[in-house]
Amino acid sequence: MFSRRSMLGLTLAAFALTATPAAAQEWQKKYPEINFATIPAENGSGVSDRFAPFVAYLSKELGVKVNLRIVQDYAALIEGQRSGNIQIGYYGPASFSRALLTGVKTDAFAIDVNSDGSKGYYSVFYVLNKSPYQKVEDLKGKNLGLVDPNSTSGNNMPRFALNALHIKPEDFFNKVVFTGSHENAVLALKDGTVDVAANWWNAPDDSNLTRMLNKHMLKNADGSDMKKEDFRVILKSELIINSPYAYLRDLPDDMKAAIKKAFLEAATKDKAAFDKLSDGKNKPWAPIENKDYDKTIELIKFVDSLKKA
Repeated sequence: MFSRRSMLGLTLAAFALTATPAAAQEWQKKYPEINFATIPAENGSGVSDRFAPFVAYLSKELGVKVNLRIVQDYAALIEGQRSGNIQIGYYGPASFSRALLTGVKTDAFAIDVNSDGSKGYYSVFYVLNKSPYQKVEDLKGKNLGLVDPNSTSGNNMPRFALNALHIKPEDFFNKVVFTGSHENAVLALKDGTVDVAANWWNAPDDSNLTRMLNKHMLKNADGSDMKKEDFRVILKSELIINSPYAYLRDLPDDMKAAIKKAFLEAATKDKAAFDKLSDGKNKPWAPIENKDYDKTIELIKFVDSLKKA
């Protein structure tokens, strides 16, 4: 069930609606307030700071109150849309594919676009640079940090990559730890809770690690800031399709059209709000469809088969 307890409890009420039409559309009368939810890629305050300006923009463009919900885990977003309590969701590729596989009536309409125009990213395995580990095979009997069972770069793709090396994580590693978020996975590596951590990576200067470093979240024992060179990538996956934004399939057509239009025009209508979402690194969103995640659906089916083996 989707409830307040399945979330971090953080709701950002949208700013005053200065652009509400004099004659409200029928869908606005039916949905005077909607919920936009996002997976917990960062800690709660980091996500709220990043998304607050965009939620205000979205409220203004749609002419209805938009609430930002930061779900506790990936499954909570899936269940929130299944129950109809979340009208718009920002998924990871695997969690969106899992939603489709389990019958959630949701449709992808916009996708993140990288600075170079590509629409994909990678899963990487980080170790501390001071460690002796040069390849995954060196980590037998050590601790592996994953993110969330429904994370693409933090669980599904890592398991796919390890399977190609004939490695079953639960047998090869001493312990497999789900940290809950990408930030927590890096923190667990820094603190020594795990010896290797999976995470997302777009480019050398655009990853969860670089964002954490830019926010001064990673410190040495003496209190000084850690650097990118303190971490080393020992495995990089094949390309993963970027994350989608998806709305409920049963929403009124004119409402879905308004939502999609607001997203696709955000980079020009409110550049500051749009840029804050990716620290100014992403290009405008592009249209996307459910069928574009067919390969990801096959990926999670494969990972599911590994669990049964």
